[in-house]
Amino acid sequence: MRKICLLGGTGFVGKHLANRLFQMGWQVRALTRQREKHRELLVLPTLELVSTDVYDQEQLNVQLAGCEAVINLVGILNETGSDGAGFSKAHVELPKKVIAACRENNIKRLLHISALNADAKQETSHYLRTKGEAEDFVHAAEGLHVTSFRPSVIFGEDDSFFNRFAALLRVPSPLFMLPSGHAKFAPVWINDVVEAMVQTIDNPQHSGQRYNLCGPKVYTLQELVAYTAKLMGVKRYVVPLGDKSSKVAARVMEWVPGKPYSRDNYNSSKMDSVCAGNNHLAQLGITPHAVESIMPKYFVVSTPRELYSTFRYQAGR
Repeated sequence: MRKICLLGGTGFVGKHLANRLFQMGWQVRALTRQREKHRELLVLPTLELVSTDVYDQEQLNVQLAGCEAVINLVGILNETGSDGAGFSKAHVELPKKVIAACRENNIKRLLHISALNADAKQETSHYLRTKGEAEDFVHAAEGLHVTSFRPSVIFGEDDSFFNRFAALLRVPSPLFMLPSGHAKFAPVWINDVVEAMVQTIDNPQHSGQRYNLCGPKVYTLQELVAYTAKLMGVKRYVVPLGDKSSKVAARVMEWVPGKPYSRDNYNSSKMDSVCAGNNHLAQLGITPHAVESIMPKYFVVSTPRELYSTFRYQAGR
């Protein structure tokens, strides 16, 4: 059985991708720091969940042994500090180690997750700059057949986008103050992203390509949050903050535990996360799915009578 290694395989994209690779007959080796926290992945009989430090070159070399291909999904939206060091470690240092491990094990195929607007020359957003640096570096690696993917925000049942806002919207308040509310996104469904990736693994024509992945519609962040509230059945007046207020909010909120919004998030939001007529899903034979065709089934609002019927059914009455 052919073997493939996933870095970041225990995250949102990784879990969906691992399941799809299993369906295709791949043996999947998913690397993680804390194996015990992700045992739900072990329901896949051909998945090997391995505890390792991916930043340790020797350990990484050992774990990639015997694999035909590697998929690097590792990425962070915020760092512990604010000087860009955390972004550089995850987005630049790690891909360099991955390439070294590929060469050590004579692995020729690498798929790499980047981001829309990734640009090594970006001066204000550490996230976009380091994503761009990594993308350029992996594509310049000699002897490797690399395909990178540049998605807009990815959505699905267990995403960190709609679910994060859903959690915030559960806090009782008539108003919802939203930093960077006018920023634009073209959310892309997780299954469309996964399908784009698995289609390229064995096809050499995709080597060297950088694919933009977007959904079929563009929304402002305000529209997406208001839609989430509608799906939840809660009444909230979503107020988008202006540029100056958003910048102030970023400075304050990056000190909140969990850093829900930061100055780097603010800087990244200055560029719309849309494909601008250059969406490669169609080129890959994939028809992108809109948010409205997927998310309603994950936000079912039940009436008291429906809940009562459900409880009776569960009780066998």
